[in-house]
Amino acid sequence: MNMNLLVTPRLCINCGTCESVCDQVAVDVFTFEDDDVSVSVPIMCMQCEDAACLDVCPANALYRDDNSTVLVDSVKCIGCKLCVNACPFGNIEYNYSSKQIVKCDLCDGAPDCAKYCPTRAIEYVSATDSNLAKKNALAMKFKDIFELE
Repeated sequence: MNMNLLVTPRLCINCGTCESVCDQVAVDVFTFEDDDVSVSVPIMCMQCEDAACLDVCPANALYRDDNSTVLVDSVKCIGCKLCVNACPFGNIEYNYSSKQIVKCDLCDGAPDCAKYCPTRAIEYVSATDSNLAKKNALAMKFKDIFELE
């Protein structure tokens, strides 16, 4: 059964738990402030269905596992950083110390960010049509916010 991270920004209290428990250091919480409104949004790899990072990798170092999670084969990775540039949400990073790509690997099917989120702003749920629609709606909001084409 395919699983999926579902983010509900209105539940995020910006506690930093998701960032601190992430072994991959692949979660960031961004806070958007406008007048009297402040919204915090946990950001991590959205495991896109049509993942641009997969398409641009010249070494085929990015691949999908049986759960459709996009993973990095560090042996194949040549460090070109094309995947970093291709990600429309900025959810892939390059660690210059380790010379490795850093992205969410869903903690082998038990993501700690979801497990320890005190408000359930991040959940790891079955990939149903309903929650995939919510995920796509959130992605479209980010596209508008960041004025992505």
